[in-house]
Amino acid sequence: MGLQNYFSRPGLVLGLIASLGLSSCAMVPGMSGSAMREQSSVPLPVKQNDEVIPANVAVKAITAELIVEQKKARQLQLPAAAKPAPGKLTAAPIDPNTQYLDYKLGPGDIINVTVWDHPELTIPAGSYRSAEASGTLVAENGTIFYPYAGIIQVSGLTVREVRDILIKKLATYIEKVQLDVRVVSFRSKRIYVVGEVAKAGLLEINDIPMTMLEAVNRAGGFTTEADHANVLLTRAGQTYRVDLQALYEDGATGQNIRLEPGDIVNVPDRQQNKIFVLGEVTKPGSYLMNKRRSTLAEALGDAGFVNPLTSNPGWIYVMRGNTDAPELFHLNASSPDALLLADRFPLQPRDIVYVDVADVARWNRVISNILPTATMLNTISQTQYPLFGGRQP
Repeated sequence: MGLQNYFSRPGLVLGLIASLGLSSCAMVPGMSGSAMREQSSVPLPVKQNDEVIPANVAVKAITAELIVEQKKARQLQLPAAAKPAPGKLTAAPIDPNTQYLDYKLGPGDIINVTVWDHPELTIPAGSYRSAEASGTLVAENGTIFYPYAGIIQVSGLTVREVRDILIKKLATYIEKVQLDVRVVSFRSKRIYVVGEVAKAGLLEINDIPMTMLEAVNRAGGFTTEADHANVLLTRAGQTYRVDLQALYEDGATGQNIRLEPGDIVNVPDRQQNKIFVLGEVTKPGSYLMNKRRSTLAEALGDAGFVNPLTSNPGWIYVMRGNTDAPELFHLNASSPDALLLADRFPLQPRDIVYVDVADVARWNRVISNILPTATMLNTISQTQYPLFGGRQP
């Protein structure tokens, strides 16, 4: 059968178009979620028995029962202490109930010794100098020199222990010694605060215990780009993740870790706190979460909501693969009141929201792809060739 005869039968052409459109979804531009009605269409990495294996994940319907169940689970999983960051070796957890011990002196600290009724020992450099300038410096080897007492090892001692030592040594020369020791400059113990804080840099630990919250506040507080729930604490080569947002909002006091000299507090930005809204929405793309708070309804609203001409609101997916147990959720928003469920469904960073395409839109796309080719072939079949007397060669 020649091309001219073939395309002279419009019913045959339409039948060909229909068979092609129904037999293969690969000809449809874009993506389709029709293959994930019950479970994921591709295997996902799932952790089972401490081993990661590929497996298909079941799709869960977003219902009132699911939202209630998730809310109860979140209340039970409030963080109580710092957790090791992923990819790091597991170390002993930091004890949030560490006792508040007295400050221990170290090299670089400056102390001031006051001996009552003996001003020559108290301010030997004159009364017009500051306490810091006239104080006693703890040397690099951890010692100080004091008149009549000689060289004393004070590194690692508290001011009360130093006072007892000085009283004992000066008692040989002074009757009923009365003296006091205090630190006038704390310089031996430091921590480092970097990242998304107003004033990053070194912070000195003084006699007031330094906690995570205190460190952030002394560094000027968070910037607008800070990720409050993902603060990293590095101690002795081990990195821990601390959720200060849970401390602020849920009262998880276990996150307010007491810091130790040499600790590094890193406040990362929130660029990892993105959600992705794809498929048949007005403005598909990635959207930053504000303090890791966003619901499915907010995400759809930010994306301009579903496309009324091409979307199928009955199949809205939420895909969560950034955990050891990937999850797939489905919301049937054919009825507008289902959006009340969407507003109660919280999203997590790196979640993917996908709105499926309507069947009629998918069919129209098949037709729009096939018709240009059919038209071209039909035009070729009707071409006249003068060299052959107007006949096909």
